[in-house]
Amino acid sequence: MTQISLQVPEVHCDHCKVSLEGAVGSLGGVATVEVAIADATITVDYDDSQVEIQRIKDAIEEQGYAVFG
Repeated sequence: MTQISLQVPEVHCDHCKVSLEGAVGSLGGVATVEVAIADATITVDYDDSQVEIQRIKDAIEEQGYAVFG
């Protein structure tokens, strides 16, 4: 299992948190997703043999958020 923490500066509320956790969490190979509103970060535990980092970033961007990291 691999863990990555990404900056998502536009995360400001519970709606953002639910939206991102749902989108990223639905990807095959993703074990856990946690959005920290106070830090504007998303931390993802995933199996890198099943999902690539770029696909995780794409899922975040598809929800309308910029992602860095």
